[in-house]
Amino acid sequence: MVCFILPAHLLIELAEAGNVDIRDTIPTLLASAALRAQRDTLTQAVQFLDLNAAQLRGPASEFKAVHDVQGGDERNLPGVMRRKEGDGAVGDPAVNDAFDNADKTYDFYRDVLGRHSVDGNGLKLVSTVHFGRGFDNAFWDGTQMVYGDGSGKVFQPGALARDLSVVGHEITHGVVQYTAGLRYRKQSGALNESMADVFGCLVKQHALGQSADQADWLVGAGILGTQLQGVALRSMKDPGTAHQLDRQPAHMRAYVDLPDDGNPRNDNGGVHINSGIPNKAFYLTATRLGGNAWEKAGKIWYDALATRLRVNSDFAEAAAATVASAQVLFGAEVAGVVRASWNDVGVN
Repeated sequence: MVCFILPAHLLIELAEAGNVDIRDTIPTLLASAALRAQRDTLTQAVQFLDLNAAQLRGPASEFKAVHDVQGGDERNLPGVMRRKEGDGAVGDPAVNDAFDNADKTYDFYRDVLGRHSVDGNGLKLVSTVHFGRGFDNAFWDGTQMVYGDGSGKVFQPGALARDLSVVGHEITHGVVQYTAGLRYRKQSGALNESMADVFGCLVKQHALGQSADQADWLVGAGILGTQLQGVALRSMKDPGTAHQLDRQPAHMRAYVDLPDDGNPRNDNGGVHINSGIPNKAFYLTATRLGGNAWEKAGKIWYDALATRLRVNSDFAEAAAATVASAQVLFGAEVAGVVRASWNDVGVN
């Protein structure tokens, strides 16, 4: 499943507002269209044919490796290997950032959640940097992570591989692919995006040693370029406030009902837009439970993702799944906190 950190609808809105040249948006929009069919095929192969990424693309030679595609596109992936496990830092900051942040994400999943890589079975972590020319996006393509350099207008140059919440977000899309396989449309797709935001934030909090109260709850804090004005790409604490075009709702009464019709303006039925609702539910749960968010709230969400959610699960099913996981893992009191948090965002 190909999941971009920057939704296509936001890029279009920036162009329409005159913040970026429409011609500069074409590479990202074309890449999204070219990879859409691959996303669906790979997800179905993993979920229904029991294939893994090594079978789909071929085995990687190293467990953790970063490649350089040298401005090429999806046809040139993964590119030339620049750093593998056991190597020291190299002269390219993007390579080092992608390697180190993938390493921190792997450590989080192993040490906190007991998961061995993306598929839980030691799948090799492959990353590629320098995708396209000034490419304003990062994505999981179904088998690996890919990072553009940023144009300076939407994202700061080099920021996408440098930001740990972005790297954790993209790797988590792979985890979703190998667990619930949440279909990338409507509410199941919004849950897919929310899971990526949740664990992207938790990876960052874990690396920084921050409690739920200390964390900023921002995805992509401080990485925006000159034309996307704000504090981050998304805010889990206050959905809809991250930047000037942020229209994420924090409650079901503001839910944006969009068609999943292939039109990039409609965001696969609002997957990046409506993910603000489950994001807020997680934030409320984590801060109400207190302490480190990965110790209780994170384990509850992961258990629900890995054992209870299905490909077409909606928000109500996610609420029920996380309450059930909380009950099993931590008892009735914690389950009540989870239930109340979903109720407070309008999901019963």
